[in-house]
Amino acid sequence: MANTLQAKKRIRRNNRAAVVNTNRVSRIRTSIKNVEAAVEAGDKKVANEALQAMQPELARGVAKGIFHKNTAARKLSRLSKRVAALK
Repeated sequence: MANTLQAKKRIRRNNRAAVVNTNRVSRIRTSIKNVEAAVEAGDKKVANEALQAMQPELARGVAKGIFHKNTAARKLSRLSKRVAALK
């Protein structure tokens, strides 16, 4: 248990940040799943739109420190390749 006021404040701040970060990760994962679902359905137009919506979410996650830069690049690259392969 925290003894000092600063440690107690830090715990409160960490809890608030954890909630925000959890929401960000959830939003990013949902956007990734939307792209994957469109690819599975074979709908290139919807997949392209979902990919365009996912890119800024992923970039924002990198900027906020949620994802590593290379992780985001890998996810984006793999999904782009799958969308481009659709007819």
